[in-house]
Amino acid sequence: MSDAASFFPRAVLLDYFGTLTRAVRQGPSHRWMARSLGCDPDAWLKLMAETFYQRASGRLGEPTGVLRDLAARLGASPSEEALRLVRVQRVATIAADGPLRRESVPVLRALRNRGLRTAVVSDCWYELPALLPGLPVSPLLDARVLSVEVGRCKPDPEMYLAACERLGVAPRECLYIGDGGSRELTGAQAVGMRAVQLAAPDLTEHLAYAHDDQFRGPVVASLGGLVPLVDGLRRRRNSDLDCCGARIGA
Repeated sequence: MSDAASFFPRAVLLDYFGTLTRAVRQGPSHRWMARSLGCDPDAWLKLMAETFYQRASGRLGEPTGVLRDLAARLGASPSEEALRLVRVQRVATIAADGPLRRESVPVLRALRNRGLRTAVVSDCWYELPALLPGLPVSPLLDARVLSVEVGRCKPDPEMYLAACERLGVAPRECLYIGDGGSRELTGAQAVGMRAVQLAAPDLTEHLAYAHDDQFRGPVVASLGGLVPLVDGLRRRRNSDLDCCGARIGA
């Protein structure tokens, strides 16, 4: 029996942005926030992109201080009120820029109904920890591994291994799905997980960093395609076990 045929997932790990959500697109609120801090919007957006992984790993410190320090790099000196408003506004803006896919709740429910454990594994700043508990996907997740809380970003092995520890499973028992940002798919494979890429049509305009161009593996065109993929893996494994049993008993 081949290793591929014997794979029987006990858990599914899902990326958040671009996977559980639709493609993330930066709306006009980002430019408004830049101006509120006294910064040129184009320069601000460029700096935010350049510092994403530093912010997402928590290396730059407390969010309000980070906003103040980044604005200062661009020659601005925002008031405490402006900093407070922008910090709050970013949470609402992140939610609006990447709304949940309509399949997210049904897919997570279907996975759990099949007895699989589920976890979200995401590179993020402070916004997602504030946002996630109030989302309808939250009760359907057995664990959450967020980079700003772990202090690492994908594809660091700790992001995946932390999820395994919290779910009580081994990497070889996990299926990981994501759009491919942060080299997350090859990162999952490197620790022994199976990975599948979500290539939904809307992701052609998705805001992502360090795309996983080296990934060679299965692809689904919609998040909903994950459920029949899991069912197929389980049927194949059960079929092979039945065949092996027949040969042993023959």
